[in-house]
Amino acid sequence: MKKIVSVSNMRESDAHTIKHFTSGKELMYRAGLAIYKSVKWYGRIAIVCGSGNNAGDGYVLAHLLHENGHNPELILIKEKFSEDGKYYYDMCMEDGILTKIYDEDFSSYDIIVDCIFGTGFAGEATGTAGDVIEKINESKAYVVSVDINSGMNGDSGIGKKIVKSALTISIGDHKPGHFLGMAKDVIKEKINCDIGIEIVDEPYYLLEENDVKKHIGTRNNYSHKSTYGIVALIGGSLRYSGAIRLADMACTAMRSGAGVVKLACPKSISGYIIPNILESTLFPMSDNDGQIVFVKEEADELMKGTHVIAVGMGVGNSEETENLVTYLLNNYNGVLIIDADGLNALARIDKKILKDSKAEVILTPHLKEFERLSGVSVADISSKPIDNAKAFAKEYGCTVLLKGPATVVTNGEEVYITDRGCAGMATAGSGDVLSGIVAAVCGYNRDNIALSAAASAYINGSAGELAQKENGAVSMIAGDTARYVAEIVKKY
Repeated sequence: MKKIVSVSNMRESDAHTIKHFTSGKELMYRAGLAIYKSVKWYGRIAIVCGSGNNAGDGYVLAHLLHENGHNPELILIKEKFSEDGKYYYDMCMEDGILTKIYDEDFSSYDIIVDCIFGTGFAGEATGTAGDVIEKINESKAYVVSVDINSGMNGDSGIGKKIVKSALTISIGDHKPGHFLGMAKDVIKEKINCDIGIEIVDEPYYLLEENDVKKHIGTRNNYSHKSTYGIVALIGGSLRYSGAIRLADMACTAMRSGAGVVKLACPKSISGYIIPNILESTLFPMSDNDGQIVFVKEEADELMKGTHVIAVGMGVGNSEETENLVTYLLNNYNGVLIIDADGLNALARIDKKILKDSKAEVILTPHLKEFERLSGVSVADISSKPIDNAKAFAKEYGCTVLLKGPATVVTNGEEVYITDRGCAGMATAGSGDVLSGIVAAVCGYNRDNIALSAAASAYINGSAGELAQKENGAVSMIAGDTARYVAEIVKKY
């Protein structure tokens, strides 16, 4: 796993390192040197600098480029410097490096280095800075952003005017904004340079392929189907009959790995479901006009012997759904995944029920569903996705899988981020596929539920990427993602 460090953690860690280990000037030099070594420099180079330490990294870079036979040009937003930055700026002046205050476009440069704002930036890039960002984006240059793309919030990945980079070089450790929010739309490639900053608080973690491989593990010959989890999927309705089928495709037919799957759906639509299932066990439930009706005895039979239950995929928004979700939370003692209409039902129930639940609960909301659950606006969630998800998970004793361009998974203590996925997954049914994968993976690995949920999101996103490669972002559908799950799981 790669460490991801919040902006506040990095700020404190930087100050701690400077106080106890390494001077600010030395860290700035290391940053500039790391940037210099990370790029194949050529042609006419502009280094665009703001007024903070991010600009100081640019001054070190300019000095090193000059020392190595290049002729970089410094373009200043304004003549204002941090203490350490001024030291290296003066060095550039001694070198005779061409320096100018911004007053032109950037069409004549081959490489533009973005050192305008660092990870501490918040708000919106306006005035001269906003104008510079627009001009950089209009240029045809190879753009390198230092630490984070200027105009982007380091914790959320959100911004109104953001530099679009060919390469972003993070310093110390990656920040959440390198993965969340708009990151995939403005960062083509990213690398990290460790310059010796001692991290003081617990970081977040980015899941990588080897982590998923280890978590899925190998299978023994001396085993049987229940070894790998007995899973129940509860969902579907006359209006949304496809949701439960997509979840089932991802869970069993496409081999995410569950040993046994019970597919629970309204009795009246079971005829639509039967032709699509072979391996699953069909569990018809009482219904009214194509929506499940809660019957205690049926819920008890369904819970019996199961390790994991996923509920909500296309089940419909009704009082009966609330009754079913309430009963499961009060009586089930396995892993309970609540998705889609199940989350909407939970939002209408007193959420204190989560604190007393016998189940290990995983909630899988998108932003709007999380707004209904938490009472926090979508805008506020978007600006602080990790903080909001972590606070909710900690307060209610559950695991939150917050869906987005990158996925945040937290149990209130550990935080995992997965950056797999693509634009083509913004289509109906993608969440149903994810729920099926989460149910399957939790079926055979219940030791760390949060990590199982994160590994599932990684598998889902990777399958989506393959589907988009084959079908294109516009034409792909959720069923395409489900059909590629087996290929991804096979790798691991």
